[in-house]
Amino acid sequence: MEALPELTTLSDDDLKRLIDGLQQEEHDVSYRRRILHGKIDILRAELVARLQTSGGRSVLDQVDVEALTAILTAKATPEGRG
Repeated sequence: MEALPELTTLSDDDLKRLIDGLQQEEHDVSYRRRILHGKIDILRAELVARLQTSGGRSVLDQVDVEALTAILTAKATPEGRG
């Protein structure tokens, strides 16, 4: 976070410009926050929809943990490779 300038050295016009600039920055941050919250809501809705269609099972239920462990420890190669 930026420190404020020495306020006693600023003219009234400089103070007004500083206030206006900070208000615009606050507006921009607020807008960005609303956009991010909207995206989060969309992603959560998609996740809920997927869980509802899968009967509440996690997508991780479909992962072959033993095969993944073997691949990651270089004991095997993924299907179709090697």
